[in-house]
Amino acid sequence: MGGLLAELGKKIAERWFTLLVLPGLLYVAALAAAHALGHAHPFDARRVTDRLDTVDAGGASASGLALLGAYLLAAATAGLAAQSLGSLVERLWLASDWTGWPPPLRRLAAHRTRRRHRRWTDAMTAYHRAREDAAAAHAHARLTPNPPAPTPPDPAPSSPLPSARDLAYRKALRIAAEPPARPTWMGDRLDDITVRLDRDLGLDLATVWPYLWLIAPDTTRTEIVTARETLTRATTLAGWGLLYLAVGALWWPGLPIAAAVLVTAWRRARTACDMYALLVEATARLQAADLAHRLGLEHTGPVTRETGTAMTDLLRTRPPQLGPTPRGRR
Repeated sequence: MGGLLAELGKKIAERWFTLLVLPGLLYVAALAAAHALGHAHPFDARRVTDRLDTVDAGGASASGLALLGAYLLAAATAGLAAQSLGSLVERLWLASDWTGWPPPLRRLAAHRTRRRHRRWTDAMTAYHRAREDAAAAHAHARLTPNPPAPTPPDPAPSSPLPSARDLAYRKALRIAAEPPARPTWMGDRLDDITVRLDRDLGLDLATVWPYLWLIAPDTTRTEIVTARETLTRATTLAGWGLLYLAVGALWWPGLPIAAAVLVTAWRRARTACDMYALLVEATARLQAADLAHRLGLEHTGPVTRETGTAMTDLLRTRPPQLGPTPRGRR
């Protein structure tokens, strides 16, 4: 048991050092260099080397060791700050509780949600109109008795051009797959799962997910955990991007660095969020039949909406009944 705890402590220490201290060392070094350079001399490397020579001169003394300890402590603190900011960024990007945000943010989120919903509605209207036009054109071509001889086609392009229907549908998907209910794409991407599972299978994901998780294979759970950790790392990277804004305040080349970090974090977070949502929905659809069988619900074939609703009702926590407490219970 002691060896297991020692090995576990070693892995935790390595993970802490890799995720917090190393990026923190780079950040503190960048912050110190930004302070030495300033806006007036952004590329004067001599100012940095002179500052390093001053530090090296007292490196063997007690003050130098204290400075090294302070450097490591500042790096760890920066790592913790990046994680905290990353959690805040994740809350903003996923926006699962946006209706409970402070009034200014809530009004902004509500305005953005309404705007995204209007854009999605317009895109879906264009998609259905293009689909009806394509169906009408196809029916008219079938009813034409003697269609004119086709002209020789132009050389085929390397990839077929998308139709107006495809373009309209892709435009809608860039906004959301279902009617937008949150102010961000990532938030709607996760909310789409609950909408589809409830509509198709009658499953309330928040209710049945803990039970689906327990019966899912280890490989499936590993994939989901990996996708979720990837999303967390992406939001932590966004936290580092916010911290690098302080570098930009002291040294203007730090601003494009912060912008690049934030854009990279946003793109990674979108990809990770999409993969995480896909894995969760696939797991729910694939494991629903097994869960119904374990709960004693008889069914054959794919899970129907009636079976899914029965599972949700069976697993949903009910409020306590009012009345006298049975003897022997408190």
